[in-house]
Amino acid sequence: MRRAAVAVATTAMAVSLAACGSAKESDGGSDSSDSAAKKGDDIKVGLLLPENQTARYEKFDKPMIEKKVKELTNNKGEVVYANAKQDASLQNQQVDTMVTNKVDVMIIDAVDYKAIAGSVKKAHDAGIKVVAFDRLAEGPIDAYTSFDNVTVGKTQGEALLKALGDKAKDSQIVMMNGSSTDPNAAQFKEGAHSVLDGKVKIGREYDTKEWKPENANANMEAAISALGKDKIDGVYSANDGMAGGSITALKRAGIADIPVTGQDAELAGVQRIVTGEQYMSVFKSYPKEAETAAEMAVALAKGESLDSIANDKVDSATTKGVPAVIVPVVSLTKDNIKETVIKDGFYTIDEICTDKYKAACDNIGLK
Repeated sequence: MRRAAVAVATTAMAVSLAACGSAKESDGGSDSSDSAAKKGDDIKVGLLLPENQTARYEKFDKPMIEKKVKELTNNKGEVVYANAKQDASLQNQQVDTMVTNKVDVMIIDAVDYKAIAGSVKKAHDAGIKVVAFDRLAEGPIDAYTSFDNVTVGKTQGEALLKALGDKAKDSQIVMMNGSSTDPNAAQFKEGAHSVLDGKVKIGREYDTKEWKPENANANMEAAISALGKDKIDGVYSANDGMAGGSITALKRAGIADIPVTGQDAELAGVQRIVTGEQYMSVFKSYPKEAETAAEMAVALAKGESLDSIANDKVDSATTKGVPAVIVPVVSLTKDNIKETVIKDGFYTIDEICTDKYKAACDNIGLK
């Protein structure tokens, strides 16, 4: 696995990712070999992803997990895939179907981290292990892998302050946070506020329903109407999709040349960074996260310990001591595109620098 050249230090996971709770389910940290029968390579892995609007799920996560499962099982393991299309009820039905079909393990990126808890328990009661992928689902999960989400928010906030420079203390921003049903969104927001509070005025702040760009667009239009188009100096956007929706509203109002943050290093986001419409994104190594999820799933399906894979533990509101792997993140700007998304094979220069963006690419030396 190739690694990006620029790294951002992560925080202690026991503090930044663990959610406090009083529920008594606490078997998340137990040795998987105690309760799972040993199996060979002929395993069935259920993969449940939350939506198909964000490019990462279909472009990166699904094929990478499928590939790694095959590698780890001598091409005998099968991945059964379901996408919930941002529908929590549908995802619960998909879990039920996989329980009925007797998959050996599930990798779940929850649409709604609370609503999935009952389905996770159904899987648990059926003897099916569950890896919480990218979002810390509630219920008796057996493993978890994601990024340091508080650090993601801090990275975005620090970048926004850097872009505002000496004018930050006199600047007003709009915060476009993610969905309230996603625990990651709360952690991104926490990290961003820890950096931004007291350093810049927050004129308006939104929790954006379902992370949808069109909802961010509507929120930004409301912010412009409330604050005035000359009173917005920057935008904290929790991901690239919402950054795109926000930028569309800003351009429609005649607002240009203000810094906008993002996350996920989506191709459209990288191209906006090239042109200067978007200031930064957060580059996250989806290959590392996907490979880790696959490694955890295969080990759990085979009844093997996670000790050699997971070096952290996290708590959810319902399950304590969940074995975890937390992947570092990188601040992506126009200055390190080559060292990040291109070096790690996410995109080629030709994919980024199409005819529409060639002149802008040339201007920043991306050739």
